[in-house]
Amino acid sequence: MHNHIQQQELISDLFTRWSGENPIEITSLPPSGSDRKYFRIHYTKGTVIGAYNPIEQENHAFLTFTEHFRKKGLPVPEILAEDTGNYVYLQQDLGDTTLFSLLPHSRDQVLFDDSVMDLYRTILDVLPRFQIQGADGLDFTACFPRHAFDRNSMMWDLNYFKYYFLKLAGILYDEQKLEDDFQSFCDYLLEADSQYFLYRDFQSRNIMIRSCEPWFIDYQGGRKGALQYDIASLLYDAKANIHPEQREELLDYYIESVKKHIPVDEQKFRDHFYGFVIIRIMQAMGAYGFRGFYEKKALFLQSIFYAKRNLHWLLENNKVPESVPYLRHILYEIIASPALRKYDKPSSGLKVTIRSFSYKKGFPVDESGNGGGFMFDCRSLPNPGREQAYKKLTGKDQSVIEYLEKEEAVKEFVEATSAIVETSVNTYLERGFTHLMVSYGCTGGQHRSVYSAERLAERLGSKYDVTIDLQHNEQLSWP
Repeated sequence: MHNHIQQQELISDLFTRWSGENPIEITSLPPSGSDRKYFRIHYTKGTVIGAYNPIEQENHAFLTFTEHFRKKGLPVPEILAEDTGNYVYLQQDLGDTTLFSLLPHSRDQVLFDDSVMDLYRTILDVLPRFQIQGADGLDFTACFPRHAFDRNSMMWDLNYFKYYFLKLAGILYDEQKLEDDFQSFCDYLLEADSQYFLYRDFQSRNIMIRSCEPWFIDYQGGRKGALQYDIASLLYDAKANIHPEQREELLDYYIESVKKHIPVDEQKFRDHFYGFVIIRIMQAMGAYGFRGFYEKKALFLQSIFYAKRNLHWLLENNKVPESVPYLRHILYEIIASPALRKYDKPSSGLKVTIRSFSYKKGFPVDESGNGGGFMFDCRSLPNPGREQAYKKLTGKDQSVIEYLEKEEAVKEFVEATSAIVETSVNTYLERGFTHLMVSYGCTGGQHRSVYSAERLAERLGSKYDVTIDLQHNEQLSWP
């Protein structure tokens, strides 16, 4: 596997061969839960995304699926260039706005507003096209690691849950009874029609929103399977935290959307749907255990609360199949586990404090007790405060924003400082740190520092699940 510098060099070389020019800048994007690395490449015509993935078969699946889906007119990124021998490719840049970034992010299950529900409905109009039209003519031999969500795939997920969640969380179980129920559970799930494209990781972070329209990424783990799995993944996406009432409303909408393509036995579909909800939650909990308990990445453990709440709803509403009584018992054990109760409390997560200030008035005070953080000096940037038209305005006013955005030095400064901060945010999230402070200072604390702080807050808010505390220290003194 190539190191970070080598990855950038490979991507830069591919970009130059494709575009005929050298990149102006290459910035790392936030890490995912895999070995794939993404970079944003800036050049004279805009930006593109460079990807590095050392797993050759996964790259082949993604590139094959993308070509097929684009021929079907489905909204996936265009592949611009590829160098599969060096594990890199270039793709269209769809921006930073995910469906997840537009959700309320409350631990309480609040009702989504009309704009969010309309987005979900638009997504549910497109999903059956992926599953049904997308399966037509697709080369399923390109799938990795399995061609279908078959018994072996199901057992991998169930054992992942058993060994990385149950075992590491200290939940005691009878090995043989659980194995017997796993086999019965697979028998039940395999009754569902499974001739469709199963996206595999159809959740809010893998749906990009661009001009109010959804685009889809990260389907390289797709395979042949049942329709119910992907809608289960979306509606029971842990941190999306959809209210049960709206989950049912969206399930109804999805079924009606599927009916536009194929006949649906609605009762049978719903019965199996909840089985797929359960196996999807169990697979996700295995991932929380692996990343959280085993790899010590505390961020993943925050999702246990949401998964437990979803399991409780399924159990209380009799959605667990009667054929798996011991599995039902184990799910109740998870909910009742004293060791897991600490995840029921709200986690502070990572809070990023962002301040703008005037060097004339002194540095911002770090109230967290962690000893400060980054402090960036904006005084070398062009200063709109020297012009009469902007003296009574701030970096939040549109005319000041337009003034600063025309300056290349400002653009480079914001990009460079944001990249530095993002490196720390990525590490802080992985290590479970709770606070980072970033301050921007200029002469009066009114224009350049305010603008820079606002841009950083927007950028972090669109990319990360963090709490942002933004304050402009000189705001009360401005006329």
